[in-house]
Amino acid sequence: MSTIFRELLKKIGSGEHTGKELTREEAALAARLMLLQEATPAQIGAFLIAHRIKRPTVAELVGMLDAYAQLGPRLEFKASPVVVMGNPYDGRSRTAPVTPITALILATAGVKVLMHGGDCMPTKYGVPLIEIWQGLGVDFSRLALSEVERSLQETNLGFIYLPRHFPAANGLVTYRDQIGKRPPLATLELAWSPSYDNTHIVFGYVHPPTEVLLRETLYRQGVRELTAVKGLEGSCDLARSRTSILGLGEERLHFHPNDYGFAGKDLPLESTGELLAQLQRAIAAQASELIPAAIMNGGFYLWRFGQCDTLAAGFAQAEAWLLNGQIADKLRQLTLCLQDFASDRQTANV
Repeated sequence: MSTIFRELLKKIGSGEHTGKELTREEAALAARLMLLQEATPAQIGAFLIAHRIKRPTVAELVGMLDAYAQLGPRLEFKASPVVVMGNPYDGRSRTAPVTPITALILATAGVKVLMHGGDCMPTKYGVPLIEIWQGLGVDFSRLALSEVERSLQETNLGFIYLPRHFPAANGLVTYRDQIGKRPPLATLELAWSPSYDNTHIVFGYVHPPTEVLLRETLYRQGVRELTAVKGLEGSCDLARSRTSILGLGEERLHFHPNDYGFAGKDLPLESTGELLAQLQRAIAAQASELIPAAIMNGGFYLWRFGQCDTLAAGFAQAEAWLLNGQIADKLRQLTLCLQDFASDRQTANV
């Protein structure tokens, strides 16, 4: 048992009248002790549920991000901006995601996109991004960290896979199932960045207080370039069925799909197989119900990251690249790049 951790647990778990908030330094220590499993399983489970009930503060999230920065993987791209997309790790279960196509569109434009996450996990047990990429023929889970950096350099796309690149954080996943609720770690992950130089963080959210909490947390971390998206299932995907509320730094944008001809029903997620078929058809410029959502999201992000002067120009560019095969070409480039990495590993092991 960790005596130090017990004192931190007592501080946040003493109830409404006698409980206290952790300082940034205390929260960093608590996260470190959990990541290193120096706290016992009973202590970790108690902390996560007590922290959920109490609700995390900005200082606590900043401190926990400090621990993630200290113990987690770190990529450095000082010369090139990196867009880090924070999507819920427990995936999607109701609506079909277009995040991979958005990433391919941005990569085609020369924007470096870094995603992160793990396998299917509690509490939603939705389809995770890593599984979707694998279904598209791209297995980021096999890459060493140095290969993730090379992939970002050569294709503008990369993925930090928790079980391989941050096993300490992946070791806390089992507690989500045991406590039956999302702990504040799930909020923390939306703001976490494995790249600490010249980054623009995009995070999805469901509840408005989460946006305020994460915005202040990121500002305290020194992040000034950020985009907040009230997206589908808390993801970075804009909805076709409703107005999307977008935080663009200090500015606010209400994006109405009807204004640009994209209003419609968000495609339900019926099965992983059907989702992959829809994504593959969209990327191949074949008939797919996901094409309008792909163009809308790709065009918005092209405009957001300065690749087009207007939203209309962004939509036109995204549509042109989909229809003329450039997005399919980018996927092939990514697939071949990862195949080369695998070949190099085999050669090195001979």
